[in-house]
Amino acid sequence: AAKRLHMTQPSVSQAIKELEAAYEVCLFERLGRRLYITPAGQSLLAYGRQILSLTAQAEQALHSFSRTTPVRIGASVTIGEVFLVELLQYLKGSRPDQETLSEIHNTSELEQLLLRDDIDLALVEGDVASPYLLSSPFMVDELVVVVPPACPLAQRPSISVQELCSLPLYLREEGSGTRDLFIHTMAQHHAAVRIAGSFNNTEALKKAVMARLGATILSRRLVADDIAAGRLAPLSIDHVAFKRIFKIVRHKDKFITPPLQAVMQACQQHEQWF
Repeated sequence: AAKRLHMTQPSVSQAIKELEAAYEVCLFERLGRRLYITPAGQSLLAYGRQILSLTAQAEQALHSFSRTTPVRIGASVTIGEVFLVELLQYLKGSRPDQETLSEIHNTSELEQLLLRDDIDLALVEGDVASPYLLSSPFMVDELVVVVPPACPLAQRPSISVQELCSLPLYLREEGSGTRDLFIHTMAQHHAAVRIAGSFNNTEALKKAVMARLGATILSRRLVADDIAAGRLAPLSIDHVAFKRIFKIVRHKDKFITPPLQAVMQACQQHEQWF
């Protein structure tokens, strides 16, 4: 017994004595140099076997639980449109038995969902404020200002910040990482912008520009096809670059299960499959 437990023989004897003292029973009869189990010992043995069996069942159930529990992913609107579907497709192909649930909100809403443990991780382009959340970068993104192709400024190789401020701008709603980055960057250049509309839908923003109502700023990934097709025209702003980092965000106390770790690794290694 001592050998199987990686203990010394005196330690095993001491443990038996402590059990007998605690329960005021005799677990073994010591006759000569041999031990004989008593009825009380037989009873404890039966319970011990049940405990070991339940422990094995618990381990099996928990391992199965970690494999089958859905991974809950939240994504900001931009990431939802340029990356989330490809991520879900990749996860389905690489881990077909793992269920993945997803939803799209703006960055501030995702922050609250993480704090309430309504999602396991979030993919965001904005900054999170809570000290209880951890973030790690996984993709570089660039924002671009787009206007109708007929806009006179679209014919210029570049324009100034002041000329950009002369345009009516249609932006994402408050709480959006896209809007926060644009407003913050413009404030650094002491530029006051004219916000003509706030939309929580990128298609609506593009339609507003195509209708010649003004300009908008979106991820280059979202407008690349429209620029190539001549439906939108990009503007280059002198000495201004709208770049940001897409981040994986999770609660600092979140237990990282193997499926959740696999999702995080897939995001970090997206260039290998994206």
